[in-house]
Amino acid sequence: MRPAHLALAVLVAAVWGVNFTVVEIGLGHFPPLLFSALRFLVAALPAVFFVGRPKVAWKWIVAVGLVLGVAKFGLLFTGMDSGMPAGLSSLVLQIQSVFTAAVAFVVLGERPTPVRLAGMAVALAGIGVAAVDEGASGPLGAFALVVAAAACWGVSNVLTRKASPPDALNFMVWVSTVPVLPLLALSLLTEGPSRDLAALRELDWQGAGTVVYVAWITTVFGFGAWGWLLHRHPASTVAPFSLLVPVFGMSSAALFLGESVSGLRWCAAALLVGGVALTSLTPTRTAPTTRTARPARPAPGAPETSPAPPPDPTRPAVHPAAAPAVHPPVDPPVDPLVHPVDVPAYGSAAAGS
Repeated sequence: MRPAHLALAVLVAAVWGVNFTVVEIGLGHFPPLLFSALRFLVAALPAVFFVGRPKVAWKWIVAVGLVLGVAKFGLLFTGMDSGMPAGLSSLVLQIQSVFTAAVAFVVLGERPTPVRLAGMAVALAGIGVAAVDEGASGPLGAFALVVAAAACWGVSNVLTRKASPPDALNFMVWVSTVPVLPLLALSLLTEGPSRDLAALRELDWQGAGTVVYVAWITTVFGFGAWGWLLHRHPASTVAPFSLLVPVFGMSSAALFLGESVSGLRWCAAALLVGGVALTSLTPTRTAPTTRTARPARPAPGAPETSPAPPPDPTRPAVHPAAAPAVHPPVDPPVDPLVHPVDVPAYGSAAAGS
């Protein structure tokens, strides 16, 4: 990977990690479901007019939009609004790789290797340690909401794998159009129109800045750059950078929000990052490739080429235009499991919030 590409991968991980701190600040200005709806509204408009038509079936766009946009982000923002710290959220959300592997086994029949199973066990142990730490200092209900958000992320990763979008940015922008109305409806029903209107009336530059960051910087730039890297490098090369997301998430939360990091939380971080690395980054078993047989070399002293046999007058001639065209081989498709929105997943990479 070139130094410029390396720097871009680290920048995307930093953008996604800092995003959790920005979300925490934004939740001080908006109710969680309204904030999530605004995030997708601004991410979709005006980008949807510039990315072209959808390149996958609408059923996949709607399915991922509902599971990822409504369920995952609705649960995540609500959990953080209920007291889940930003740094810990950036860490716990990475358990999505375990849920992705489990759902892929049930739905796609993908059997995890022993190394991946060991990684899942280590990551789950990290979740247990994080739960003990959070239970001693914060609400376990909010912790459970973020774990549920990670489970929804795992389901959306498998749906994205089934959709196989050829353009990650195009897919993410069109997916962003789906959650807006459902999230607005849920916000009106559960958070109340008076609270939503008050938040919009009191909108200031800081609140607007958080919406712009989570929509354009995290979603449009982050997923666009991540997809660009995946089209130029193997997923196994790009994916490890997603492990930097909780590092930037916990560091930025400590720096800007004053969140403390206990010994138990550091232990949970080590277990989770190590388990996610084993679960997500171990190579998959691929079918052996078929090699094209090379033409036999002529024996010493033999002529370089053999004369063509004389034409058979009993067989009709074939016009050159009728001969089938021979196309050069194309590169294998990039693993579409990128999402992102918001980070690395089973067999690929994408991690954000």
